[in-house]
Amino acid sequence: EYSIQSTALSDHRKKASNALSEEVTSLMQKLGMPGSEIIFRMVDLDKEVRLNGAEDINIHVKTNAGQDFKPLNKIASGGELSRVSLALSVSGSNTELTPSVVFDEVDVGISGSVAEIVGQMLKQLAKHYQVICVTHLAQVAAQGNHHLKVEKIQKNDMTFTEVVSLNREQRADEIARILGGIKISEKTRIAAEEMISSGS
Repeated sequence: EYSIQSTALSDHRKKASNALSEEVTSLMQKLGMPGSEIIFRMVDLDKEVRLNGAEDINIHVKTNAGQDFKPLNKIASGGELSRVSLALSVSGSNTELTPSVVFDEVDVGISGSVAEIVGQMLKQLAKHYQVICVTHLAQVAAQGNHHLKVEKIQKNDMTFTEVVSLNREQRADEIARILGGIKISEKTRIAAEEMISSGS
């Protein structure tokens, strides 16, 4: 009975892995990883009865055109790992997964229009899950429903981390600061307001 069920599961996995590879690869192109590809390799296990079927699933990627496929955990940088995770999460957002997803600096090494696409994908994902994203890009921060500012504070020779929830005006100031630096001009603040309005 196990052999019959596990063989059927393996067949389903083979079909699903091809479709998932295509979908996630397409999303990776939009996330500033041109020429990258992802595949899911099934590694047969020994003949023991196992809860999750007769194989392990290994994720292999090539992050640039012309490279060989290698295990994701061996070759991807932190930013690439975050973007692959984002692509996988967006692709699987119609399934029952963990209710919260955290992305730490998913925007490393990108800017401009790609950053805006990352922000849009995170917003799309937030329709299904609670998404918490650490970012240093205005294009990503402007897409959020809420904005928390994290600061380090020194008191009595001790360092503390403070997290503050920003209102609309404070949020515009923070995004303007990300855009323009310490001194915020009126033009930069207007640009920040426009980014927040177009992102909401």
